[in-house]
Amino acid sequence: MKTNFSKNLLALAMATSAAYAQAEDAAPANDTIEEVTVIGKSVSYANNSASSEMIKQQSAMTSPLAVIDNLPGVLVNEGDTFGTDDWSTTVSIRGFQLSLDSQQVGVTVDGIANGNSNYGGGAKANRYIDTENLQTVEVSQGTADVASRSNEALGGTLNFTTIDPGEEERLTLSVTAGDADASKYFVRYETGEILPETYAWLSVSSSENADWIDGSAENTRDHFAGKLISTINDINITAYVSYDDVHEDNYQRVSLAQFEQDPSWDRLTGEWTGTPYVDQLYRKGWSTLRENLFGYLKAEFELGQVEVNTNIYYHKNEGRGDWVPPYMVDVTDDGANGHSELQGNTVMGGAPLGRIFFVDANGNSLSPNAGCQSSITFPYGGAGPEYDPKCYGAGAIAVGSYRHTHYAKERKGFNADFVWETSFGDVDNTLRGGIWYEDYHREEYRDWHKIIDSSVGYNFDHQAYWVQYSVAFPVDTMMMYLEDQIEVGPLTARVGLKRFDVELEKQDKFSGQGLSVDSDSDTLLSAGVVVRTPVEGLEVFAGYAENFAAIKDGVLERDASALANIEPETADNIDLGLRYEGDSISASLTYYSIEFENRLTFLAPDSPDGIDYLIGTNGSYINTGGIESKGLEASLTVAVNDNWSVYASYTDNDSEYADRSPGFPTGNTVFGSAERMGVLSIDWQKDSYSAGLSTKWVGERWLDAANTQRIDAYTVADFYAAVSLGAIGEQVEDVQLRLTINNITDESYLGGVAGSGAWIGAPRTAAVNLQASF
Repeated sequence: MKTNFSKNLLALAMATSAAYAQAEDAAPANDTIEEVTVIGKSVSYANNSASSEMIKQQSAMTSPLAVIDNLPGVLVNEGDTFGTDDWSTTVSIRGFQLSLDSQQVGVTVDGIANGNSNYGGGAKANRYIDTENLQTVEVSQGTADVASRSNEALGGTLNFTTIDPGEEERLTLSVTAGDADASKYFVRYETGEILPETYAWLSVSSSENADWIDGSAENTRDHFAGKLISTINDINITAYVSYDDVHEDNYQRVSLAQFEQDPSWDRLTGEWTGTPYVDQLYRKGWSTLRENLFGYLKAEFELGQVEVNTNIYYHKNEGRGDWVPPYMVDVTDDGANGHSELQGNTVMGGAPLGRIFFVDANGNSLSPNAGCQSSITFPYGGAGPEYDPKCYGAGAIAVGSYRHTHYAKERKGFNADFVWETSFGDVDNTLRGGIWYEDYHREEYRDWHKIIDSSVGYNFDHQAYWVQYSVAFPVDTMMMYLEDQIEVGPLTARVGLKRFDVELEKQDKFSGQGLSVDSDSDTLLSAGVVVRTPVEGLEVFAGYAENFAAIKDGVLERDASALANIEPETADNIDLGLRYEGDSISASLTYYSIEFENRLTFLAPDSPDGIDYLIGTNGSYINTGGIESKGLEASLTVAVNDNWSVYASYTDNDSEYADRSPGFPTGNTVFGSAERMGVLSIDWQKDSYSAGLSTKWVGERWLDAANTQRIDAYTVADFYAAVSLGAIGEQVEDVQLRLTINNITDESYLGGVAGSGAWIGAPRTAAVNLQASF
């Protein structure tokens, strides 16, 4: 859906810029561009952090995930510019994926585990943090930190950090409007010092937008958050809480042929037709509903020479995923008495006996006329006569279902870490260690509801006619680590050990049966060195880490999975690199090599073309060999002068299937992984004005593991311009206006890849933000 909103935003920005002339004397002068922090910490593995410029390149509507897209080795694709669809969100780092297929990248929030990032009951960072409250994102590619709190960090860890409260009392109001009927209202109140050495902030936001394709989606998000910091008797206290409530209507994947036929349509529909087979792709029936409540309490203190950092946390997640199957399921043998499924009775469990497509006025199932050929050609290449209303006589009534998969999860955990720094002559020694424990309980059930009148709309009977299954998954996770680091002259070396003990159970609430599996790791080695060279600011680093991903509860969900033969996924990571930090130039160059083993793959049972809505807990997971990745990552930041800066990054990645994986030929490139990527960003700031243009090129990718379908390369450019009006009167401390245009050239491309399809990349999208501080 294209509108003239971008032109209106431009006009508004020009008008406000003109108003700046009247307030220029009151605006604080700032001729120096903000410091760009991209290269990362001086450690023995590759790491980067999102800079303030990267955050500016995204609008306040945008998901926090988007700010890391320009870092080397990272590729983020979302269904739209604002990231308002978890179903279509993919993150790739060095060939490892976060997507519908895979959870191979760890995610933490202020260092605390996010509780998995999968679609079915997981939660990515945008469920915990508003973009306005984001401090930065720390990306540890490959080897990562031995203390990382994630049991799925095969390809690295993303740590999303929140801002601390300011020392002064302040009220911030922010309003954002954009294409696709997008709007967001945000308020944050900073208390100042409410008690001795105690500061806090509270924020609330509400946002909504349609989809960019036909404008039929109704995406909404309400978010609340608060943070407190305090020092009491030399103990530093930090508390954080967030609540997030979203309703997202999805985007769907397309094939290469479908994209070439119409690159602006994902084959979901915006109008209800009254024909269930066509309406199974009704966009409002493809929905994600989620609520997340998350909070933690941290304490940092010293015991003699030992620094101690502890925290406890709690997370509750619930929601559902929706689809609109073009039939009802016959689950009760009613004989010649019609179908009780139409009468509001609920059946708990059991196997389907058949499908009901059309019924007569008495509720009896009808069969299509003999010899009738269906005229339906959409979707999935057409339908059989049982789906076509023209293949039935007068008075036939179409029936359909609204299928809900319900997710609920509760996590309680604690972390404790210590750091002990000592010296022995010229040797500085740092010993650190820690423990992470989490009690995790997830429940999932699926129910089917009758659509009240399939000829009118997708309104459904809120009493389910069938609850297909109901299962619970208790999971206990214990991680312990210990690392020793020595520093002698220019050399810093570290050796660490880490171990996971993970116990998973499955409890079938209908049969009472259960099963369990231990998904423990071996003792995992982490080691590395950093050498500061005679060239000031230049250091050499090397790191090795054995990473681990526990077996997911989703594996137990599939009844046919042979648990005795399934092993946890593992990855051995090696990083070798150079890192330079000078007065005006920062640079890094990293070579990496990764061996990924025991990759878990889901094997679906045979099904007809289209979606198998009845799959339930059928299918199985198996270990299918591994992946070998190697490549180069480079980044460069140059502060040209006080006003201009340039940032560039380049990634050369080679990820191939190994170990004779069934269906994944050895030597083939991992589908969806980008082999080449490049970024060039230019940022400018003078007085109260700032602007920037960032361009990212993504090379060709494969759509399938057989490497028969090639996705074209694409280039996307993002632009922002902002002005600060400074103080206006005695009450208004500052007013800022920022215009953001993503994909300014309106590039047409395929973005995220999962399964055998890809989501269409978002078109040019503009947003304007007005922010005032009091």
